[in-house]
Amino acid sequence: MKRFFALSRTTHGVLDLATPGFVALLWLGAFPGWLTIALSLFTAFAAYTAIYALNDLVGVAVDREKFTGGINAGYSVEASDMRYPLAQNVLSYGSGLLWFLGWFVAALVGSYLLNPAIVIILLAAAVLEVIYCLLLKVTYLRTLISGLVKSSGPIAAIFVVDANPAFGAVLLVLAWVFFWEIGGQNVPADWNDTVEDQRVNAKTIPLALGARKAGIIVLLTLSLTVLLSLFLPLVSPLSLGAPYWLATTAAGVYFLLVPAYRLFSGQDGRLAAALFDQASYYPMAQLIIIAVFVLLA
Repeated sequence: MKRFFALSRTTHGVLDLATPGFVALLWLGAFPGWLTIALSLFTAFAAYTAIYALNDLVGVAVDREKFTGGINAGYSVEASDMRYPLAQNVLSYGSGLLWFLGWFVAALVGSYLLNPAIVIILLAAAVLEVIYCLLLKVTYLRTLISGLVKSSGPIAAIFVVDANPAFGAVLLVLAWVFFWEIGGQNVPADWNDTVEDQRVNAKTIPLALGARKAGIIVLLTLSLTVLLSLFLPLVSPLSLGAPYWLATTAAGVYFLLVPAYRLFSGQDGRLAAALFDQASYYPMAQLIIIAVFVLLA
């Protein structure tokens, strides 16, 4: 099973579950029923498992080319020796495809039971993920698609707890996740993979724009993430005042801005990996913070 979990980057996928969990609690201002929580957790896990597997299935040929000289050290949340199992030929393509299909069908069923509108969100995320992979050698602007794919989970969480959410509030949540994904995940991951990406003439922000501009983009997008987090209480029925703002700002500074500034100053791949790791725990910190306020309320 380790090969399949490596294909789906399950360690990272489990951390990703915190983002829709945080958004659902913030939006509803309370814990949903246990049946809804259980079905949502299963559906979200299935969706993240499938989409991450889809990434490697679509990009397997390029991954094999990228890693002809070996696979880099990676990050602590994705440091398994079995990373990219299809590219390393430790898992057959057919097995990986069946793994993806099984989890994707499960996610579709769970989405339909929660809210049929989520089925559309899931299908859109899968299509966007394929497009993202196919644009590796075309344009660094594909990072924008990555932001949309990662935003799909939290947006789906809104539709679990609200059948008719306000459009402006949905856009606020989307923008918050969008900028976090670009500055805290996508660009640092590409920065850590520059040697491998050069082998295939990949178009990424660090390679196309250079380290300094990539560092500015990271700082800018993560600053916007922290700024937007201060407006997120507007989507919640809870009265979240100064204590919440202080807590969410502290989380943003520690998990995002401090490692982002270190990367901007040092411009080193190891610092990019460190930012990726630290930023991966930012949604979990936000989930813990909102859970405390919901319990106190």
